[in-house]
Amino acid sequence: MEKKLCKSNTNKMVAGVCGGVAEYLGVDPTVVRLIWVLFTALGGSGLLAYILAAIIMPEA
Repeated sequence: MEKKLCKSNTNKMVAGVCGGVAEYLGVDPTVVRLIWVLFTALGGSGLLAYILAAIIMPEA
């Protein structure tokens, strides 16, 4: 089965981006969310990346 990176419908908090990345990588969504928050807090580019991913990534 081919893995596709797409937004999650089950692990959705805001747009499902972190849940989709977590499902693709096979890790816990909470870990991905915490890493994303760290990137946002440290450099600010995490918020822009999240918005772009929410627009670009297809629905599951």
